Amino acid sequence: MTANSLKDLPPEGAPLPHAVSTAPFEPYATEEMTAEQERVYLASQWQLMWWKFRKHRLAVISAVLIFVIYAMAAFAEFLAPYHYSTRNTDFIRAPGQQVRLFHEGAFVGPFVYPFKLHLNMENLKREYAEDRERPEKLRFFCRGDGYSFWGLVPGNLHLVCPPEGGTFFWLGSDRLGRDMLSRILYGGRISLSIGLIGVSISFVLGVIIGGIAGYYGGRVDLVVQRIIEIVQSLPHIPLWLALASIMPPSWSPVVVYFGITVILGLMDWTGLARSVRSKLLSLREEDYVVAAQLMGARPRRIIALHLVPGFMSHLIASATITIPRTILGETALSFLGLGLRPPITSWGVMLNEAQNINVVALYPWLLYPVIPVIVIILAFNFLGDGLRDAADPYR
Repeated sequence: MTANSLKDLPPEGAPLPHAVSTAPFEPYATEEMTAEQERVYLASQWQLMWWKFRKHRLAVISAVLIFVIYAMAAFAEFLAPYHYSTRNTDFIRAPGQQVRLFHEGAFVGPFVYPFKLHLNMENLKREYAEDRERPEKLRFFCRGDGYSFWGLVPGNLHLVCPPEGGTFFWLGSDRLGRDMLSRILYGGRISLSIGLIGVSISFVLGVIIGGIAGYYGGRVDLVVQRIIEIVQSLPHIPLWLALASIMPPSWSPVVVYFGITVILGLMDWTGLARSVRSKLLSLREEDYVVAAQLMGARPRRIIALHLVPGFMSHLIASATITIPRTILGETALSFLGLGLRPPITSWGVMLNEAQNINVVALYPWLLYPVIPVIVIILAFNFLGDGLRDAADPYR
């Protein structure tokens, strides 16, 4: 130390000189980011999920398709040309009527040709031929069969109606002369709602049981795992058949509907419970969980408010993949005659009427209800894949 530096020191006992900056505090001053970097680095988890989900084109298309199908089922009374129980006994098992715009080169608008019925006594078959001389225009936003919208509001307004004094069977009619298109729209409401309600039941059971096993661990986890293994070892289809067959035939269709929904929900909670349990086992030792425990939070509050929201995106993806299994379960039970029964209309109930191979060979349009089943199952699977990839936005 030089003599000059000793002179600069303050006297003994005096405070050392220091400077305090009066500039505003900027916590990110040393991490200057561009606007694009700030948009990504400071985004929430849900924003990151949405950005990644948008890149999955097939999942986005599936989400739009699912929304459209559910919207059509919600407004089935308005979209259907007929009420699902309306019978046209003069047109039993009639083929589909093609919608046309031009008649003999002239624009007429949306119209159909009426059917002329011929009874073929050699093979005992009804044969229908189009009368190309009389085009019949369809009516739009018209008054037709009465209905009760969602069982609450009476009405008779339809998007499209058959011509005055004519018929409009775009997808054909069944053995009682009922319009297939109308029955598919009405049936979609039952089949699709069973998927949502059944998944809601399995979601609640899976989160509660899996949350308890993952949070407490030890013997509780051991008992829950053995229960899950027992349930998963049971063959689902025979068990569905057994549980559905014990429901008394005297029960009303509404009670049977809720019974089938509960059965399907009780069979699909195991996979979600294991997923929740594995996640909670890894998260329960985190600092924020320990802090919540030290502050006196109850286990129920810790699981519901601190642990489950941390992987809610994974739960949504798992639930989305579970919905098609529930829809297929209802369709299978109703197809076998052990699920929903008339007068309730669902896709499975409609397919139950197409079990005879001879009927299918002569009237293939009775198999049309299988098309929306395939479409909705594929759409949910593609949507689930997109959500599962988006649930890990950092990958």
